Amino acid sequence: MGGDRNITNSLSWGKAVFLVLILAIPCLMLSCQKNEERIKKDSRLKAMTSLFPLYDFARNIGRDKVDASLLLPPGVEAHSFEPKPGDLMKLNRADIFIYTNKYMEPWVQKILQGTQNPNLIVVDASQGIVMTGNAVTEEHEHEHGHGGKDPHIWLDFSNAMKMVDNIRDGFISKDPENKNFYLKNAEEYKAKLGNLDQQFMKTLSGCEKKVLVHGGHFAFGYLARRYHLQYAAAYGFSPNAEPRPEDLVNLSKTLRKNGLKYIFYEELISPRVAETVAKETGVTLLLLYTGHNVSKEALDGGVTFIALMQNDLEHLKAGLQCP
Repeated sequence: MGGDRNITNSLSWGKAVFLVLILAIPCLMLSCQKNEERIKKDSRLKAMTSLFPLYDFARNIGRDKVDASLLLPPGVEAHSFEPKPGDLMKLNRADIFIYTNKYMEPWVQKILQGTQNPNLIVVDASQGIVMTGNAVTEEHEHEHGHGGKDPHIWLDFSNAMKMVDNIRDGFISKDPENKNFYLKNAEEYKAKLGNLDQQFMKTLSGCEKKVLVHGGHFAFGYLARRYHLQYAAAYGFSPNAEPRPEDLVNLSKTLRKNGLKYIFYEELISPRVAETVAKETGVTLLLLYTGHNVSKEALDGGVTFIALMQNDLEHLKAGLQCP
């Protein structure tokens, strides 16, 4: 009898162990899956970008293989940004740093000299792009770090495509195993930029008005040149500059001479100048996005560069009286 009882107990214990193992397997599988996901996530390229357009380009090219982040805090005006020690620490943990050009971010060389990251790949997104100046503003710009060159190259979408190529090449140099992945994604995104370019061409070619008057800094020169518009801004390439009285007088004259009903202003910068001219001339204000940066709400909401530019097209269509 005792022997039978021992056998029964052994069988019961074996069943219990078997049951525990059966119940534990899903947990072990889930744990392994989470570890695999964590490893996969950690293996992504860490790409630090200076401005919002670069951030959006990078996440479209890299998708799930790149952890793209924005160095510029949301809502901060790009020209007045100054890196902090914490930003240097971020670069020390990054695989790739992407910036627009030396005129847009004159602080880049200084922060790179302070990094302790010998494996960091630095991408100047302006490589291969011919940068232009503006004769009216060049003499006032050297003191603001732009050296007489217009740094807002992404607002010509043919330039934006070249920037995409430069970012793509940076990813490939760091992660050659996924070369075809980056090539495919870059071509798909450039096709979207090409479609956007055609929308602007078609819409703005039929506008009754061909003069874009902007009560802010000289940010839309590339866009105006690309789509055959005349462009007048309140002051030069730096938003930290102050417009001269004669500049405001000239803006008012341009609005009246061309029978314009709207003056444009830009995001993240006080519209004070545009408001002053609008009050003087009786015109209405319209927002244009430069895309340098976006608000925290917009960033958290997943706003895209293309969506911002499509919004601009709608406002240009209204402001320039396009069919």
